[in-house]
Amino acid sequence: MVAPSLRILGGHAVQADRLLEAWRDDPDVEAWLVPVNPLPPRLLSFAVDIKYLRTLVNELIYMPLLVRELQRADVVHVFSASYASFLLAPLPAMLIGRALGKPVVLNYRSGEAPDHLSRSPVARKTIAAVDRNIVPSQFLVDVFASYGIEASVIPNIVNLDRFRFRARAPLRPRLVSTRNFDALYNVSCTIRAFRLVQDRRPDATLTLVGGGAQEAELRALVADLGLQNVEFTGRVTPDRIAGYYADNDIYVQTPNIDNMPTSVLEAFASGLPVVSTEAGGVPAILTHGEHGLLAPLDDDQTLAAHVFRLLDDPPYADRLIREAHARVQSCTWPHVREQWVDAYRSVMRAPNTTQLSTTKDTEDAEGRTNRDGNFSSVSSVSSVVER
Repeated sequence: MVAPSLRILGGHAVQADRLLEAWRDDPDVEAWLVPVNPLPPRLLSFAVDIKYLRTLVNELIYMPLLVRELQRADVVHVFSASYASFLLAPLPAMLIGRALGKPVVLNYRSGEAPDHLSRSPVARKTIAAVDRNIVPSQFLVDVFASYGIEASVIPNIVNLDRFRFRARAPLRPRLVSTRNFDALYNVSCTIRAFRLVQDRRPDATLTLVGGGAQEAELRALVADLGLQNVEFTGRVTPDRIAGYYADNDIYVQTPNIDNMPTSVLEAFASGLPVVSTEAGGVPAILTHGEHGLLAPLDDDQTLAAHVFRLLDDPPYADRLIREAHARVQSCTWPHVREQWVDAYRSVMRAPNTTQLSTTKDTEDAEGRTNRDGNFSSVSSVSSVVER
């Protein structure tokens, strides 16, 4: 399995790690890891701290690594994000896999798909040419279909042994968010909504789990609004994240762009009612008034009102919690495993012989680097050998 290692804490790395762990000792599938963000040799370790040089060095290591490792795979399973990350990690894996005669399963996971596909003919052409497209939500199925590309849903997985359900009685105004501090996740809206909550409930707390380019800006916003009881935890490894759900009572997130956030599934599993903006694929896993509460994008007032609705009506909050916990059962490994095995077997039976193109994409969107100048935080590739 070739994927970003957990040195890069993001949704792709976490899901890849969970798949690797799930396949371990499985009788039908052997999976192994090749990092998309490989450590450079000691002589080049200085490059990790230099914005564009690290990407160049990473590519020089990554490409031959792909050639060497994909040769012994039966199926190449490619995790994909958007924009420049698509060119730097998924596209080479797709091309090398095809050049080696390997069937390719593309696992596209970006909430930015509508903009990416509208801008990039290379993305549209190469995605359409793979043997199988797998996405984690109906939202992306619909986006792909609008470009005539067929895709199937296999949801993200959540481990119910790690994220244990706990009933909240009473439900306290202890809010938690586990989204990184990037513009698309709009954590500033969460903070503004918390200002409204704390105006009425001075005992309210907010725990912000994550990190990113906007951290200084978000800390300044907390100070400007005069907020109390706000904790910035920094980035937290997957083995510690469950504790932050367990210690709090309400999960809040306010993305402007999203797909199928694992954080929502983790909150469902942990017994937290969820309040979220209705970004991207979120409504595909959270039906308003059934599994949680949704608000328009960047609407801090509605978000705060939803928090008060939960606090003021415990039976209603408990019903949402129970329905959400039932919903997340379909995202456990026993439910998801056979879907992945079937996907791998389907491409081995009927490989697609369409040749992928290396046509240069001149679209501006493809020229963008990701937010820290390093592609590896948002893309991965996994190759799976079926015995």
